[in-house]
Amino acid sequence: MSGSSHTAVLLGEAVEGLKVRGDGCYVDCTFGRGGHSRLILARLGEAGRLLALDRDPQAVAAGGEIDDRRFRILHGRFSRLAALAAQAGVTAADGVLLDLGVSSPQLDDPARGFSFRFDAPLDMRMDPGAGISAAEWLARAPEREIREVIRNYGEERFAKSIAAAIVAARARGPVGTTRQLAALVAKAVPAREPQQDPATRTFQALRIHLNQELEELSLALPQCMELLRPGGRLVVISFHSLEDRIAKRFLRDNARADRLPPRLPLRAHELPRPPLRLIGRPVRPSAPEIAANPRARSAVMRIAEKLSVTAREPC
Repeated sequence: MSGSSHTAVLLGEAVEGLKVRGDGCYVDCTFGRGGHSRLILARLGEAGRLLALDRDPQAVAAGGEIDDRRFRILHGRFSRLAALAAQAGVTAADGVLLDLGVSSPQLDDPARGFSFRFDAPLDMRMDPGAGISAAEWLARAPEREIREVIRNYGEERFAKSIAAAIVAARARGPVGTTRQLAALVAKAVPAREPQQDPATRTFQALRIHLNQELEELSLALPQCMELLRPGGRLVVISFHSLEDRIAKRFLRDNARADRLPPRLPLRAHELPRPPLRLIGRPVRPSAPEIAANPRARSAVMRIAEKLSVTAREPC
């Protein structure tokens, strides 16, 4: 395995957003194949440190190939950031990166069952050793729950007919492969979006639900902010409107001072200081990056900096 098997989106922009210090301590919560991590390491000095996390055992194995005393990778969900950082002895960080969504190696490996481009077992778990597969979930979930997942996480207007088709099909036999599911969706969707397979939204919805991606992000963001030391940066790259909405709201809400009752007699300098400061506007991939890597087209990056007057803590 190598970093060349996956193209990190907004690579330079994300690492620039972290404002890497030579002696800083950083956390890459989504190692993938290490594109961002390798560039962070290239900018760290001898006293710097990088902790990487990933819930995918294959990504952790790829990280194990990095022979650098400044680097450590741990297997785990980023919703457990506080516990994993403590396990690694990281008490405060100068920057935390979240590069959300599914990675190219996961999509391109037929055995992982993420893509309808291959005929493979319908799995979709980012950690194959945890939870149940998409096939197992579809075999037992009520029709109403299937419909709600496809509608809410896939923003699919034909969720009702797709769910009904799945339930009718499973009465005849298991819906166990990616091609089976894609074919069911294609028959249930009366209109196709230009340049998009009709199964795209359904596959996306099942993946988000099975891996609890939105819940993971909601749990991780407060831990990211807590782990940052004053002046530290939080960089979030999202690929889906639902996850970007969560990131946007969290950063926006924490960049505002606490709401106070109206007409409270306080001077401007007496108002409480918000914990975060937004840095710049949301960043999107350039046209050349999208041309070179079409999967980058939906990416949005948001950056915030932690505000405080407390003293720096040791890493």
